[in-house]
Amino acid sequence: MTAGELSERKKWILKAVIEAHIETGEPVGSKYLMQYKQIAYSSATIRNEMAELEEMGYLEQPHTSAGRVPSEAGYRFYVDSLIEDYNMTAREVTELKTALRSRQSELDNILEEAMRLASSMTNYTALALRPRSTRNTVTQFEVIRVAERKLILVMVMASGVVKSKYILTETPIPADAAERLARILNESMVSVGAEEITLPRLMDMERKMGVYAYLVNPVSKCVYETLTSFEEGELKFEGVNRLLSYPEYYDIDRLKQILAMIEQKDDFLQLISRETKALEQADDDGKVQVYIGHENLVEIMDNSTLILKTVKSGGRVVGTIGIIGPTRMDYSKVISMIDHLSAGIRDALGDGGYDDDRSPPKLTNGQGGF
Repeated sequence: MTAGELSERKKWILKAVIEAHIETGEPVGSKYLMQYKQIAYSSATIRNEMAELEEMGYLEQPHTSAGRVPSEAGYRFYVDSLIEDYNMTAREVTELKTALRSRQSELDNILEEAMRLASSMTNYTALALRPRSTRNTVTQFEVIRVAERKLILVMVMASGVVKSKYILTETPIPADAAERLARILNESMVSVGAEEITLPRLMDMERKMGVYAYLVNPVSKCVYETLTSFEEGELKFEGVNRLLSYPEYYDIDRLKQILAMIEQKDDFLQLISRETKALEQADDDGKVQVYIGHENLVEIMDNSTLILKTVKSGGRVVGTIGIIGPTRMDYSKVISMIDHLSAGIRDALGDGGYDDDRSPPKLTNGQGGF
């Protein structure tokens, strides 16, 4: 019997076992299903069905006398075929919309706020990734003098991201120096890649700045660092300590490996690079990627699930938000949360993406992904 040929009774029992295990973290037996899940079959019938589901690979029995727990195949079938939409409360929807819109229109702030909300509202570890860019440039510079020796350099990137840097100098900065610096930056550095910030270009800027030439070196250094760091992609995590809430991560050696992987970040950046390229060729960005257990190519995540959604705004990829947690995850809630957050990001960016009455999110098998 294949997955598509599971009887309705088997589907019902499999769904009940998975949701009970998500709630309790313990193996599930027939008595528990009858008492707490109101399964309207006899204990013997439930045991027989669970035994067959185990033979088919959807359930596992950790100990001879214990109940059953879902296998990776069971979780995959649940996500693909059995999951029900999680209905967010009015309070949750309001919190999401208010928090994201309060971040104005700066992409960095919006992604970071979405990541914080995802972690706090699901109690899992959240991540926010901004895709790699093959060549990033600045389309507009602004220079704000905030103190006698302090400037704020504001850079509007070609991607739409707004970056700001504080610059401290040993020499006082007259008001007209800031104005001249902004004008020369817009004349000399707009649409210029990191590889084009050469010594001749800097010398020409110093000549134009005249007595304020001392500002060119620290400002150009900030511009260069901004361009190169963006090209490498940016990845942030929130709520890593929440992993300690789940017994799946009580193994100290395993937890150390996961934390080291999170700190290194390289594998996550490689993933978002692949996801971004694939999405740029797609017709829409409606797919939620779900990677369960061994579907994650990183071996240490074989007891974890990674859920990702890449967000497009104005026809381009602006970033990805995601959740890391145990395979015993509240999939319905997490997928709904990710879907609402991605729409909220588009809405906050002025893309009109938020709609409380949207159809359920599309899911895709994560196998062969991260």
